[in-house]
Amino acid sequence: MKSLRNLYRIGHGPSSSHSIGPSRIAKYLREKYRDAKSVDVTLYGSLAFTGKGHLTDVAIEKGFSPIPCNVVFDYKTSVEFPNTLDVVIHFDDKEDVTKRCLSLGGGRISISGEPEEDEPEVYPQKNFEEVSKYCKDNNIDLADYVERYEGKEIWDYLMKVWNQMVKTIDNGLHTNGVLPGKLEVQRRASSFLTPSHLKESSFSRANRMLAAYAFATNEENAAGGKVVTAPTCGSAGTLPAVLLHLVDRYDIRDEKIIRALAVAGVIGNIVKQNGSISGAEAGCQAEIGTACSMAAAATSYLKGFSIDQIECAAEAAMEHSLGTTCDPVMGYVQIPCIERNAVAAVKALSATYLAEYASSTHRVSFDNIVQTMLETGKDLKKEYRETSEGGLAKDFKEIEKEGE
Repeated sequence: MKSLRNLYRIGHGPSSSHSIGPSRIAKYLREKYRDAKSVDVTLYGSLAFTGKGHLTDVAIEKGFSPIPCNVVFDYKTSVEFPNTLDVVIHFDDKEDVTKRCLSLGGGRISISGEPEEDEPEVYPQKNFEEVSKYCKDNNIDLADYVERYEGKEIWDYLMKVWNQMVKTIDNGLHTNGVLPGKLEVQRRASSFLTPSHLKESSFSRANRMLAAYAFATNEENAAGGKVVTAPTCGSAGTLPAVLLHLVDRYDIRDEKIIRALAVAGVIGNIVKQNGSISGAEAGCQAEIGTACSMAAAATSYLKGFSIDQIECAAEAAMEHSLGTTCDPVMGYVQIPCIERNAVAAVKALSATYLAEYASSTHRVSFDNIVQTMLETGKDLKKEYRETSEGGLAKDFKEIEKEGE
């Protein structure tokens, strides 16, 4: 498994696979071919179907700037991998260079003819069973496990991650107005700060603040603001919402929070290694399901749970996210993405409470549920894998046609 630095990436939304990844591709090729005269880019699969709403063309054009760049959306050509783009680089005095590029999810990229990204294997263990056995054999917890392989410097990076998460929430809570795009979605995060009635229960307040924090992050993401992939941009709000809620409630110090981030990162890494964190590949269950599992694991760690209880919480969170489709309306990372993060935050806490009592009789392993999620994702029709051709997206298309 790779470093947690490759899981928690700080960048601009609205999508790690559709904006951060393509932007990185463009910047890499711009630097390599500085003598280019112009560039033609063709987007396929999910990048074509939802690229406009995800600002893919904008990210690519900015990445290649000042080199002139023309982006074409190809909705017909079939490709093996959903997030595929072709780049043709033109010169004054030599032949064109053509590159087939893949945006692999979470900001990772692959470019034909170029060396693979320098993302060395940091952890020799490949799944949760192996990680759990190593921790038990060495009498360490999951946070100590991360430090053992990443070194003490990982805590400085995770503190940077946590500070950005908090800053993103603060920005989102103090920004009003309408999100960019044809949907004209109103920002709502700040509205959750005011109780709807005087006699609010602690349970209602907890859910309200979870929603406020999740909405704040994902509204910032939808507006192209700076977020942390956890594990992706579209699912960036769940984990920080849960962690900040726990800070509010229990006054947890930052040093403990970043250890919980490390635990959540182990869960995210395992899904990334053995399943998928890409909505275009496996539906939103791969994104929001993973985020929910990460948040449940982090909460369990902060509550002092054992490794087995942490596994149970992470598994339950993923299990009850199975089948979640990726159907962004008009391709924007707004409906249902923003609300989905808030619901996942509540679900993560519920999964934690289940694990506290049910872990001793729990029968499904986390490794098993990750494999099940991947298989389920592959079985989903392509219309439900970030193409904006099915689900809510289809319903809105029909409504849009009726209004024409």
